[in-house]
Amino acid sequence: MMRAFFRVAWIVVKKDLTIEVRSLEILSTTIFFAVTVVLMFSFGLVVDGRPLNDVAAAILWVAIAFSGTLALGRTFERERHNDTLRALLLAPADRPALYVGKLAGILLLLALVELVLVPLVGLLFAAPIFVHGFHLVALLAGGTIGFTAVGTLFAAMLVRARSRDVLLPIMLYPMTVPVMIAGVRGTAALFQPTPDLAVAQFWIGLLGFFDVVFVTLALWTFDPVMTD
Repeated sequence: MMRAFFRVAWIVVKKDLTIEVRSLEILSTTIFFAVTVVLMFSFGLVVDGRPLNDVAAAILWVAIAFSGTLALGRTFERERHNDTLRALLLAPADRPALYVGKLAGILLLLALVELVLVPLVGLLFAAPIFVHGFHLVALLAGGTIGFTAVGTLFAAMLVRARSRDVLLPIMLYPMTVPVMIAGVRGTAALFQPTPDLAVAQFWIGLLGFFDVVFVTLALWTFDPVMTD
């Protein structure tokens, strides 16, 4: 049973990755947007080569949230045009497996975006991204999973809505405020002149809790929501 579940999820991931490798449409657009956001903030918040205090963490997570929203919208826009999502829902497969496949594909995409985004923030805002790299990776992973878990569910729900581009951030951001706060506070603790690892570990643990709750609720609700 579990083998079939993950096989379906892998098929969905493989489909999305194959399309993206051929076009690079979503990846290039998302990276360009994320880099533009960071550069705009750097011009306003870096004075005489010195960034204002405690801005690097907030800017990093703002860029992740905005680029993640763009990636979610573009991914499901592609499904709408080709009517692929309806075909997936009609396939004889567990719908939670379809959700996991879509979630994994978007997570891989955002991981590539963050590989560009994090060094850029470290360079422009003099953030010590390599001092406690493991903790930073844990924060990024936890925050990205929580944000994307909710976003994938909402983007799938709104795929046929006319105002989906407006409704997605309106629904997504209030739900993911706890994840964003945890990510910002934990990252800020690492970026201090004297990193506070105890605080960072607390926020990492809290992000893990949010991830379990959000993913569980999304798996539980995806089937009835998409059926309606």
